[in-house]
Amino acid sequence: MQMNREKALEDAPLQDLLAILLRQYRQLLAQHDVALTEADIRLLALRLAEGTLPEADALPIRLALITLVEESEQVLARWSLTFEQALKTDMADMPGWETTAEFLELATEKGNAELRIASAAALIAALGDMRYAGHLLAAVDHDPHEIETVVARWVLSQACGVNPRAGNWQERIEGYLRRVYS
Repeated sequence: MQMNREKALEDAPLQDLLAILLRQYRQLLAQHDVALTEADIRLLALRLAEGTLPEADALPIRLALITLVEESEQVLARWSLTFEQALKTDMADMPGWETTAEFLELATEKGNAELRIASAAALIAALGDMRYAGHLLAAVDHDPHEIETVVARWVLSQACGVNPRAGNWQERIEGYLRRVYS
């Protein structure tokens, strides 16, 4: 069953994957004065996949998503963790829990922060801002078969002109990012 899910994600059109991520953010974006209808999401996903979204339309969404990433990074910072460190930290090694209920609450909080960072960073990159490219690479390396990391791979590939199925994909992406953003 896992293989079918992975294959479906890998074969799905980028537009469809972007729409799924945008739907997940509809309520959070609305809290930041970015209201999106279902029709808006479909059109936005199409324009993002095509690379035709005007900057004026991208800016408010990107700013709201950046705020959401920063808020989630602050959640992880309470445990002195960066996003990359959090991905590598097993829940059993997390401080601040003694009971099963505390463990579950902490796991939910940590997991939600990690997921928000990864998925929002993918959308931010799709919106033309590569500030979280390092987060995206870490997420892809951690679990390449989640929807946000499949989107991250496609978005990074488009931005860097690298085939997303290239055997040396990560090396090529990192090289491009060093050359262009250093």
